[in-house]
Amino acid sequence: MKILLSNDDGYRAQGLSALRAAIEPLGSVTVVAPDRNRSGASNSLTLDVPLRAWRYDEHAYFVNGTPTDCVHLAISGLFDFDHDLVVSGVNDGANLGDDVLYSGTVAAAMEGRFLGLSAVAVSLCVEPGSPRNFEAAARVAAELVKRLAQRPLDSSVILNVNVPDLPNGQLRGLRVTRLGNRHRSEPVVRAQDPRGREVFWVGSAGAGQDAGPGTDFHAIAEGFVSITPLQIDLTRHASIPDTERWLRDEAPAP
Repeated sequence: MKILLSNDDGYRAQGLSALRAAIEPLGSVTVVAPDRNRSGASNSLTLDVPLRAWRYDEHAYFVNGTPTDCVHLAISGLFDFDHDLVVSGVNDGANLGDDVLYSGTVAAAMEGRFLGLSAVAVSLCVEPGSPRNFEAAARVAAELVKRLAQRPLDSSVILNVNVPDLPNGQLRGLRVTRLGNRHRSEPVVRAQDPRGREVFWVGSAGAGQDAGPGTDFHAIAEGFVSITPLQIDLTRHASIPDTERWLRDEAPAP
């Protein structure tokens, strides 16, 4: 099995190193990751400048682009062989609920799925001062990769995996969950640059709002690994008839 690893924290990230160590016994592993932290890049592709890939280790490369760029490049021409699976992470922070819309970690997995491969995104739910158990999260990822090799999931499924920041022996198990959602984010933070000009920092993400039983937020709070199946199709299929009726009933007169 040929496995492609990527992330959004950059090729030097601790989570990627832990993931690589855990996954390498399972197959032929290639790493293609951004040259720097690209958290929050979502599904963006770099179209205005050329991409470059530099080898920094045997079977490992960094790219001057986004996580989506990295996976797209790796699958669409950088190599003369095909991969079977994309694993993205281990992200330095949670990707719960609304986070998946912004996450470069999830976007890397999504690009792999979009290009026809099985895909997993793995994140460690760190908190200020928590111990940062990347190795435990990487072991969870390795177990899921083994399961996927033995019993592949439906071709449309992306697994979004969030792991509590606990040692491996303290994780309470695995739960399949749905995405919850967060309260509105904190307001932007006003500041000044060294020349006294006003600048803004994006505010912190909001706390869980829809965070009850069955959600990814609830599983993490209870000490369980959250596994949420995602899909690329964002169509709200159930609303198509209502939208058609709305257009017929409310259409302005010519």
